[in-house]
Amino acid sequence: MTLQEVTRLARQGEGLHIEFKKKVAHPEKIVREVIALANTEGGHLLVGVDDDGTVSGQRYVEEDVYVLNKAIKEMIRPLVDFEHVVLPITEKKGVAVYHFYRSPKRPHYLYEEGRKRSFVRVEDRTVQASKEVWEILRRGKKEKDIIFNYGEKETKLMQALGEREAITLKEYSKVARLPRFIASKTLVRLVLANVLQVIPQEQEDLFKLKGN
Repeated sequence: MTLQEVTRLARQGEGLHIEFKKKVAHPEKIVREVIALANTEGGHLLVGVDDDGTVSGQRYVEEDVYVLNKAIKEMIRPLVDFEHVVLPITEKKGVAVYHFYRSPKRPHYLYEEGRKRSFVRVEDRTVQASKEVWEILRRGKKEKDIIFNYGEKETKLMQALGEREAITLKEYSKVARLPRFIASKTLVRLVLANVLQVIPQEQEDLFKLKGN
């Protein structure tokens, strides 16, 4: 990775695969971005880059790298594999480039206040993973060719999606008159079967037909 390549990456702006940080002031927050990248499609975390994409560098960036590496190793479970490089800009300033692959060990999570919290990337945002997204991450890495019976539950779902672009778990549970846990299992199974796609949200996830 060269400084020219970093500048080219930064020009793309933050998105599904790229996150900027000017400095590592709050490593406990940055590890959420790391988890989201590893859980979703992988990507780059650039330290020493402004929000507008300017590669301005960070003074003594090696110290930031030490702090962030320590946080990644101590706070995230299971351990996340990553690569990083530090590139000098001036005698005292540099930029750190982290690369995370889509992890085969997903879902990665933080263990905070007695509970596990996982995160995923949605466009240029990091969103906490719902129970459904967690299950999709867990099962999606190993299960292939999911088979399901197309019954009344699925018929009502397709009818509902014929009237709207997307549906939430709560809405599906209501229109199909299903207990929430059954509605949840049905949606998860249909995502794994590539019938639906899930769009994680801060409040309620959206489920829509694949390809729509």
